[in-house]
Amino acid sequence: MRDTSASVKEIRRSPQATVIVLTGDMDLHHVPAVHPVLLEECARNPATLIIDLGEVGYMDSSGVGVLVHVFQKVKANKGRLRLIRMSPRVRGIFEITRLDRYFVICESEEEALAR
Repeated sequence: MRDTSASVKEIRRSPQATVIVLTGDMDLHHVPAVHPVLLEECARNPATLIIDLGEVGYMDSSGVGVLVHVFQKVKANKGRLRLIRMSPRVRGIFEITRLDRYFVICESEEEALAR
């Protein structure tokens, strides 16, 4: 049985961007562990915040809601938010809800920095 607990696996800061790697399932039961960390990084006002979702296996509306909240915070601080390495399952949620029109979704960290 795999561990589905959402968590922040890694945070890397550089002058160009802050990269946050998330793991597990972003659902109602697990996002409370991740949300405060994301908001704390938003408060640091990075020029670009990159959220790596490559190890997120599942996301429900509460996970999407957290990312929308982070998007609003970053935008209010005149920063850029990039989502990278989404699985087809997670990306499908953004396409169905048409949030892929608002979020910049990239395949890699390099692409996120270039956009």
